[in-house]
Amino acid sequence: MSDKNIEGKVTFINHEKKYAIIEYLQNNKKKTVNGSIDEKVQKALRQKNLIKKTHHFLVGDVVSFQIKISERGERMIATNIEFLYNNALDVLINRSFTTNRFIGYLKIVDDKYFVKEIDSYLFFPVPFSPWQILPTETELNEQVDFALENIEKKEKIVASLFNNNYIPEFHTAVKLFKAKTIVAATVTNITAHGIYLDVVSDKIKAKIPVSTKDGHEALAASLKIGDALDVLITHLSKSKIVVTPASEPETQP
Repeated sequence: MSDKNIEGKVTFINHEKKYAIIEYLQNNKKKTVNGSIDEKVQKALRQKNLIKKTHHFLVGDVVSFQIKISERGERMIATNIEFLYNNALDVLINRSFTTNRFIGYLKIVDDKYFVKEIDSYLFFPVPFSPWQILPTETELNEQVDFALENIEKKEKIVASLFNNNYIPEFHTAVKLFKAKTIVAATVTNITAHGIYLDVVSDKIKAKIPVSTKDGHEALAASLKIGDALDVLITHLSKSKIVVTPASEPETQP
């Protein structure tokens, strides 16, 4: 194995098999080599201090890597792949500061959703709320409008779709939150760490922490599974809900 660091550009990614094709120059001749971009491989390299941080690789990424013979000895492969920069990604990030609306195609890889930006072909993961209705197969490979989130950290950039469908219970929770309505939630479990509740039927669930810091030890001791507990929804987003006992002053998470 050579310890020499080589610089190249990712020209293709197989998200299902978790490998990338990297193009690089050797003696002024273009060559290509395959390398694993599996998240587990990245984390192992990070733990060994062989790379500075893990990265969700995109086409166009300029990377540093080394070349070694594969375990079977039949070919050369790229190893210790580390992200350096991506000019195409930088262009999209800069554009997002003024017009954060892009067009792409919805894809699914390893049961995870991605958007492929229409011009750069960059893939961005699409996180979904636990209360969203997931796209159907007929919606895959169709054009969607999306915005970029977490642009301050390139390795954590995700796509947020403009058109989303939510279960009816989420819309009910939104109305209850905006109106600051007291909700009779059902206790589903009690542990040393929390009181678990069904807030809107069994679709919108929440937890009230039980600790020395948060208190609620006496409340937890007074409840049993199946009891009704009046709560207020103090925070609600597409991915998080926070409730407090209605007898307490409302606080922010």
